[in-house]
Amino acid sequence: MKTILITGGAGFIGSNFIPYFIKNNSDFNVLNLDSLTYAGDLKNVKEVESHNRYTFMKGDICDRNLIEELFKKNDINGVIHFAAESHVDNSISSPDEFIRTNVFGTFTLIDVARNYWMESPHNYKDQYKNCRFHHVSTDEVYGTLGETGLFEETTPYAPNSPYSASKASSDFIVRSYFHTYGMNVVTTNCSNNYGPKQHDEKLIPTIIRKAIAGENIPIYGDGKNVRDWLYVLDHCKGVELAYAKGVSGETYNIGGRNERNNNYIASKICELLDQKIPRKDGKSYKVLITYVKDRPGHDMRYAIDATKIENELGWKADENFETGIEKTVAWYLEKIK
Repeated sequence: MKTILITGGAGFIGSNFIPYFIKNNSDFNVLNLDSLTYAGDLKNVKEVESHNRYTFMKGDICDRNLIEELFKKNDINGVIHFAAESHVDNSISSPDEFIRTNVFGTFTLIDVARNYWMESPHNYKDQYKNCRFHHVSTDEVYGTLGETGLFEETTPYAPNSPYSASKASSDFIVRSYFHTYGMNVVTTNCSNNYGPKQHDEKLIPTIIRKAIAGENIPIYGDGKNVRDWLYVLDHCKGVELAYAKGVSGETYNIGGRNERNNNYIASKICELLDQKIPRKDGKSYKVLITYVKDRPGHDMRYAIDATKIENELGWKADENFETGIEKTVAWYLEKIK
């Protein structure tokens, strides 16, 4: 039985990934390492907490002694690295934590893995020849798009926030360990995720939460910023596929082909809430939509070309935005009962 280290497994995407991975990979034990900052919650992985192939460890990916000890004690055979500071607004007000976690933390993880798995550059120890480091990243590293075009794996990096700059840096660290040391690495860059277990600070949970509370729903600027929305379970399926079948050293973009602007997102959620829990005054939740001052450096449009992972690995998104958001709203309504 092999053991895979999954970092950030109590956060939004990681906590959706772990139950899915455990269910579909009976030959792996899963070690979940999470520092349980404000964005991590063990309630997110309650469904697997007593599973005999699951272990949780609280810890910081920047703590090299801890990471080395985990590799030795658990004989780690693979890493899927979700752990990251990810809220753009927070990166604007407190960039230092993003640089520390996303850059130094990624370096610490991959460097410990290299030392544990490899004898020397391009020379794996016999028992670790198939060990892989999978780095989970974001489309924000590519910057912003105009009204047309899509991000491809060959799109030049042009990060515009401290968050995206820190993720771009971590991508480059992983790339360098492939080219310099011959490490078996793969990177995936995803579009905006949504779905169950997302932290309240993010756009879709904020819209739902504010609407139900009868409070103003804050939308930045004119609400015309466009994102490619990816249902979280579709992302998890792509990560599992890239980890298992992706070509070493390659990057795969995972996107939902669901471009929607923030005005549409807010209106669609309000329409669903109008159907499921109508307001007592008979008005639509849309009356709560309020435009607020835009954040600094707010990219106008992101959209991913997922052709590579679709054609080479056979991945496709099962949800479109309309089916995914209905499931998401239903989950949050159940949560707040």
